[in-house]
Amino acid sequence: MSKRLVAGLLLACFTLPALAAFDVGQLMADLARHKGGRAKFVEKKTISLLDKPIVSTGEMSYTAPDRLEKRTLTPKPEILLLDKDMLSIERDKQKLSINLANQPEALAFIDSIRGTLSGNRAALEKNYLLHLSGTQEKWVLTLLPSEQKIAALVQRIVVTGSRNQIRSIEYLQADGDRSLLSIEPIETR
Repeated sequence: MSKRLVAGLLLACFTLPALAAFDVGQLMADLARHKGGRAKFVEKKTISLLDKPIVSTGEMSYTAPDRLEKRTLTPKPEILLLDKDMLSIERDKQKLSINLANQPEALAFIDSIRGTLSGNRAALEKNYLLHLSGTQEKWVLTLLPSEQKIAALVQRIVVTGSRNQIRSIEYLQADGDRSLLSIEPIETR
């Protein structure tokens, strides 16, 4: 190889922008660009007091930055609506509303969902240490509680996805119970 060609290749290597590794900042930017949508879900809850997991199915809708609705269809209908700091639960014709601003541990848990969906890194880092692995096409974001009060409830939260789409959220509670929420986007036409 000629010296001129080698010099040209070296120059190109140093003057072209380096390919940035996929990091939390890039993931959060990708997620922030996703303004919402609808998805089907299957949730599998493993509770130590029960012989077998509880499986529920339904649909979810998200409107950035802070409205999330989860409609469980099976095994029992239920509507869970998170709108800003108000959480409403409707089941068996009974409705309960909770102001999360008065429940800091519950708000931290909710912010793990809302912060991830909206790509709000600051909200996530307020209560969790973030660890990202994988590529933009197939990533895994692990949230580890940084506050003792939250760690007393949740051991870790693992979110998987592709680009700006979340595909699953797994919660491992401090007591060993776990929940895996698998998400399949519904394409809008």
